[in-house]
Amino acid sequence: MEGPFDDDCFAIRQAARHVSQLYDRHLANVGLTITQFSLLGRLKRAGPMTMKQLADTMRMQRTTLVRTIQPLRRNGLIASEALGADVRTLSISLTCAGEELLQAGRQHWHAAQAEFEHRFGVQRAAALRSELFAIVRDSV
Repeated sequence: MEGPFDDDCFAIRQAARHVSQLYDRHLANVGLTITQFSLLGRLKRAGPMTMKQLADTMRMQRTTLVRTIQPLRRNGLIASEALGADVRTLSISLTCAGEELLQAGRQHWHAAQAEFEHRFGVQRAAALRSELFAIVRDSV
């Protein structure tokens, strides 16, 4: 490695922070972060999930997931209930309020998406998404 421009991890993380800040700025209009919005969207598409399933699906560490879920649960956007006798195994589901906020957030997400694609280019954004999904897919 010759310098900071040869560091793939740093470049990816720096770009991810930059893009996340753009989406967070738009989603702040409805009081969500991009991570919270993505989590609500995942629950909408997949239905109730255990913490482990959700962490695996979101590619998040469980402790990070807990920190993301706490304000969503406190604000009534998600619900959790114990599965069976083991109270440590929770099922996480989207509430009606969560679904409404997710719907409200979609227009702001679309605005962030449009801003990113306007700045970066629609074709370049599509190619970037494809490459990033390939990294995740090929690492499994």
